[in-house]
Amino acid sequence: MSENGSFANCCEAGGWAVRPGWLGTGRAQPSRTPRPPWVAPALSVVLIVTTAVDVVGNLLVILSVLRNRKLRNAGNLFLVSLALADLVVALYPYPLILVAIFYDGWALGEEHCKASAFVMGLSVIGSVFNITAIAINRYCYICHSVAYHRIYRRWHTPLHICLVWLLTVVALLPNFFVGSLEYDPRIYSCTFIQTASTQYTAAVVVIHFLLPIAVVSFCYLRIWVLVLQARRKAKPESTLCLRPSDLRSFLTMFVVFVIFAVCWAPLNCIGLAVAINPQEMAPQIPEGLFVTSYLLAYFNSCLNAIVYGLLNQNFRREYKRILLALWNPRHCIQDSSKGSHAEALQSPAPPIVGVQHQADAL
Repeated sequence: MSENGSFANCCEAGGWAVRPGWLGTGRAQPSRTPRPPWVAPALSVVLIVTTAVDVVGNLLVILSVLRNRKLRNAGNLFLVSLALADLVVALYPYPLILVAIFYDGWALGEEHCKASAFVMGLSVIGSVFNITAIAINRYCYICHSVAYHRIYRRWHTPLHICLVWLLTVVALLPNFFVGSLEYDPRIYSCTFIQTASTQYTAAVVVIHFLLPIAVVSFCYLRIWVLVLQARRKAKPESTLCLRPSDLRSFLTMFVVFVIFAVCWAPLNCIGLAVAINPQEMAPQIPEGLFVTSYLLAYFNSCLNAIVYGLLNQNFRREYKRILLALWNPRHCIQDSSKGSHAEALQSPAPPIVGVQHQADAL
């Protein structure tokens, strides 16, 4: 790999004027960085498909919850928050990346570059924290059902979501002091530069990926243990009684977590390897691997809505209602919340000896 195409050279923290592909004279300049010929078309196709599916899918998720009264509950508010985290990248950073691909360099100025990188980070970390919050919600719901209704009261949940986004913004602020949000010509993106500060990169990977993954894994492992015990009746004296809707809801969010971990693991592994030994590891990272890891990470933002539609019949039905309403505007005045109780995404709390909990969706 040539020096200009190396991981270390492309990602060194430096001034905007010397960064390849950066607008320095009022118009876009070619990146001058050798790259595989497949990068631009592959990145374009992935971004166009991802953006289209992202916008349509996540809007369907949000509208499904807003339209159906039975879906407007504490658990589904976290799904709306996660959908918003996925949606913002399709509305701002992804279109700007397509512009950079068209001009073969960043043509929109430093302000848009910083803002685009910030929104990208907002989406990624927001998704991580929302997935973690959902796992904790499911853990409390199934493993501590009595405490669940005290912790997740209707007016408590919006506060929890606000806390998630507040922590997300706080987690992003150090980037402006470290100088790690810059243009990377290999992926035509203003993004987090892993070699700007190896110590900070290591902290980001641990705090924003490995630690949340550990928390979510613990929550879902505990749920799996209880599910297996309930199905095998390993504890006859146990009062846990999981209904099919509980299991479907848990499986849906477990799949969302696994897909997120798979899509983002390669990029975080690269970042951790570079942070541990930047001089030795950075030049050895194949550019194709680095670009592919970004393509995989970008693609993740459009997958959650598809998972809901594939694995959950009630979301799928609501998707169809919304699409039919758009096709036939006369149906827009109909409130889908008037549908039968069975059509709602039900996740009633596990009953505890003679206590009937209020039904709560995913």
